[in-house]
Amino acid sequence: MFGWFKRKCRKVYAPVDGQTIDITEVPDEVFAQKMAGEGVAIRPETDLFCAPIEGTIKKIFPTNHAYIVDDGKGFSVTVHIGLESVGLKGKGFERLVEEGAKVSVGDPIVRVDLSYLAQEGIDCVTPIMLSENADRKHVEKFLRIVKQGDEIMEVC
Repeated sequence: MFGWFKRKCRKVYAPVDGQTIDITEVPDEVFAQKMAGEGVAIRPETDLFCAPIEGTIKKIFPTNHAYIVDDGKGFSVTVHIGLESVGLKGKGFERLVEEGAKVSVGDPIVRVDLSYLAQEGIDCVTPIMLSENADRKHVEKFLRIVKQGDEIMEVC
């Protein structure tokens, strides 16, 4: 009627170049069964991982293998680089910003030595998950080859 009840949709952008896949196809049950949240994953082709939404770096794990960006309005996105990558204890990951930093879509967060991860037997697939508290009646996923900054999800 007047748009008062219209849901605000939020967009999530690719943090890295690669091929998107549905989260249910990630070869790890925690992610595939959405225990860590709804989302998509990317098989990365480049080493620079960026902000998927505008906001603040809420958390960067001590091993630099995962980070959370929060928009300050109850919506946050987690980027988890690789499967079982926490076991590398930070080797192969370079933090480019600190927690609390304000970021825009595309701002670099972590640089990763993908060849080192592969050498160590780490599957580099990267789940990108919505926060549990995100208001999401409908999530549209865009599964295709993407460049960093391309839209990968719309959350309404």
